[in-house]
Amino acid sequence: MRRRPLTWLIPVLATAAAVTVTAVVVPDGAGRDPDGRTAPAAHGERPAGKGRPDARDVVLAVHGGAGTALDRDKTTPEREKAYRDGLADAMKAGRKILDKGGSSVDAVQAAVQKLEDNPLFNAGKGAVFTADAGHELDASIMRGSDLRAGAVAGVKSLRNPIAGARAVMDKSPHVLLSGEGADDFGARNGLKTVTQDYYWTQARWDALMAAKEAARGGKGGKAGGDGKGGSDVSDGEKAAVDSPASVADAQSKGTVGAVAVDGDRDLAAATSTGGMTNKLPGRIGDSPLIGSGTYAKNSTVAASATGAGEVFIRGAATSTISNLMEFKGAGVATAAYEVIVERLPGLGGDGGVIALAPNGEFDAPHSSPGMLHGYLTKDGKIVTKIFPDETPPNS
Repeated sequence: MRRRPLTWLIPVLATAAAVTVTAVVVPDGAGRDPDGRTAPAAHGERPAGKGRPDARDVVLAVHGGAGTALDRDKTTPEREKAYRDGLADAMKAGRKILDKGGSSVDAVQAAVQKLEDNPLFNAGKGAVFTADAGHELDASIMRGSDLRAGAVAGVKSLRNPIAGARAVMDKSPHVLLSGEGADDFGARNGLKTVTQDYYWTQARWDALMAAKEAARGGKGGKAGGDGKGGSDVSDGEKAAVDSPASVADAQSKGTVGAVAVDGDRDLAAATSTGGMTNKLPGRIGDSPLIGSGTYAKNSTVAASATGAGEVFIRGAATSTISNLMEFKGAGVATAAYEVIVERLPGLGGDGGVIALAPNGEFDAPHSSPGMLHGYLTKDGKIVTKIFPDETPPNS
């Protein structure tokens, strides 16, 4: 059945005008005084909460992971451009689908696949190393119209794990396949496969060496640095990321994800990750788990999370946002803020989420110091946020 063209989204312009990419310094939100400054909370109190979304009329959004974000003072113009372009290119890939009247599921898959192919991000090509110097990747996708979902975990040879997740959703009766079974299923369904060396990058290798040094009591960085939360940066890693071969920043090893709404007002969400640097082989985080790292329901929200995976699993992060909207009547900004900023840190971890309501209201709260993300509005504007002052924590 042919989908209704997304005429309300972005009319096909005769001039084929280029999309404008901008950076926004501070999002709107509650808890700000009349001059727009963040109102300070009393000592020991939780943040006051948030009632207004970061943006409206959003049709697609992506994230490149929560963590320490990029340091504006230490980030070269080349690195800044690479990250902004990476996020923008993913949104443009999704936009092409929506412009043609395509589905939100196709749009989020296209956006995430673009991020998986970019070594700047901890997914696909840029996946981090496990403790045994291998790569195990996870991904999931969900359709809001009928709650269909698919996921893969611990795959080692699929070039694009998100394509594997989509195949599980469309071509099997299951939701989650793992390990060799997931790899074989993808190959049987014609997905591109690679050998482990495809995922190798110098920056990720140096991060593994730093994590192992820290585990031995050295000074190379935090042991077991979270692939979604960042870690201390060794001198070797700084040299690697500053080399012409790679501008990947060790501080932003983030899970990737996308959310979208299409012309039929159907929501979809997708998430993909390489996991944690130096993780135990076999470890699975929240990214491939429906209701934790990914969730989409047409009546409430499409959400993709990034953060301390074990905490997001225990807190059922993305489905809780949906439940607050459905059963408590909370708006997307209020619900996402309550889960990410007020609830999950009490379980011992931080992170963030991109959350999109069917009416285009969008919010991206995070309790981590930063979160790389961006969004596309129905009039074609692309906004990217990569520095902490563009996306302050607990906002």
